[in-house]
Amino acid sequence: MDSVVLHSVSASSAASSSSTPSMAKRPCPSQNPRVENLSDVERLLDAFLSLSDLPSLALDLSFERLLQSVPSDPDLIDRALKMGSLLLDAAKHSSRKRASNHNSLAWPLPPDLTIKVFSMLDTQSLCYASATCSMFSKCAKDPLCYTNLDLTTLVPKVNNAVVATMIQRAGKALRSLKLGVVPGATTSLGSCPPFVCTIRNAIVEVSNFSWNDKRSRQGRESSILTRCCLSPLSGDGGAPGALLRKLHLYNIERMDNASLGAALSACPSLLDLEIVGLHVELRQTLMSVSANCHLIERLFFESSKTGRDDSLKAQTCFELVNNCPHLTSLSLRGFKLHDCKVRVLVKGFRKLKYVDFSTSYSITGNFLRNLGSCNGGNFLEVLILRDCMHLKEMEVARLLTAILAGDFKFLVHLDISNREGLASEADWYHRCYNSSIMPIKQVLETRPDMCVVAEYPSAEGSYMETFDADMNSEISLPSQLSSHTSDGSIFMSTSESSYNSDQGSGNEDGQDANYVIYEESSDEIDFLSL
Repeated sequence: MDSVVLHSVSASSAASSSSTPSMAKRPCPSQNPRVENLSDVERLLDAFLSLSDLPSLALDLSFERLLQSVPSDPDLIDRALKMGSLLLDAAKHSSRKRASNHNSLAWPLPPDLTIKVFSMLDTQSLCYASATCSMFSKCAKDPLCYTNLDLTTLVPKVNNAVVATMIQRAGKALRSLKLGVVPGATTSLGSCPPFVCTIRNAIVEVSNFSWNDKRSRQGRESSILTRCCLSPLSGDGGAPGALLRKLHLYNIERMDNASLGAALSACPSLLDLEIVGLHVELRQTLMSVSANCHLIERLFFESSKTGRDDSLKAQTCFELVNNCPHLTSLSLRGFKLHDCKVRVLVKGFRKLKYVDFSTSYSITGNFLRNLGSCNGGNFLEVLILRDCMHLKEMEVARLLTAILAGDFKFLVHLDISNREGLASEADWYHRCYNSSIMPIKQVLETRPDMCVVAEYPSAEGSYMETFDADMNSEISLPSQLSSHTSDGSIFMSTSESSYNSDQGSGNEDGQDANYVIYEESSDEIDFLSL
């Protein structure tokens, strides 16, 4: 039937051509030297393609006469549509193949160097590059291109399927993984805002459309990360997580203690862990780190609920110190920490150089006594106690006096600022704004290499800078410790603040408080265009 249809179309076309003297006659296939070595199917296809120069009206008339001549074949139109679709797909495939061959010849780098270049791109740029041509797509699928995965976004548009796909492509080459929602940075210099944000606020501030609009556009919440988003780290016998060195997680609201613990158990080589805005307990997280991440060197953990997490136990502190002796940077922000436990941590880690307890509750500064002369605290280079609500004026004065006496010899950056002033010795409700008992000027004269940041509000409540020693100087901090996060970003706070809601005394030092890859959606196409 196909040959009959083709001959009928050819005959009708020939009749139409004879009635149009201006149209040139094309040689028949038997006279075309291009088809001498072709098979019968290829000859028919060549004859069919020879009709491409005919006017569309002539083809319409010919096809209509063909339908009238074979009324007993009701599927003729469907077969014609199917044939046209198949031919279109074949033409597109051949076009892409020829373009890829051209790119392979025109691109100056061999595949191994192309993969090396692609491995230096960020994850989203890699996806854009892979979408340009099949040659780049093939190179971009090499595991080395996924060594350092950065799947952080301003608004939720990465789901579990995207994370699973990227981790599977990286395999055992995975070394760094950043995941979650990171709001944009619009904070003033010297401030110390929390990194925590909620998905609702991130959408409203960055994208200027409501949460309900976002939810309706997403349909089945295809761009929301769940507690299972890190489960691929344990896949393939644990190969993806086995050599992972850096894990940064931001504002994944559905993450829980069990899921985070399971992910950390798959990462025995972890050196750098950063957790911001996850609804997980401090004690449970530190227990998981202590049990599984013995090589860790940097730990940054910010609470999702400032001042409400009082879960840390003294025994957990001892276990962390004993099991993770290589820790050099410790940041616990927004937790309810007691001086006795903080002292165990700071004094116990013998290599500790960077400490940040910003926005923490219950810390009075008592843990700093006689700390600068011991093996633990004496090696501190950076100490940040900004906006610690119960930090006492007298304890800060004792710290500065110890520095004048020669303790804390390696300390180069000290931040004792407080947006509500320091607590007085007798009553923490009474705030001190401009103390005469703190020898800050003497410290700056004795230690000119040190940066002391002491910013307090005035008695009237307006904010003012009391002391500021080279606040913008990069040499005041070691290069590897100069930022709150590994990439130097300071994120805008969108979380609720309970800074003024805690009615505790702050003097509770000795207390212990009881791989299936799913269908891509339009939202994640930026990250999964490979």
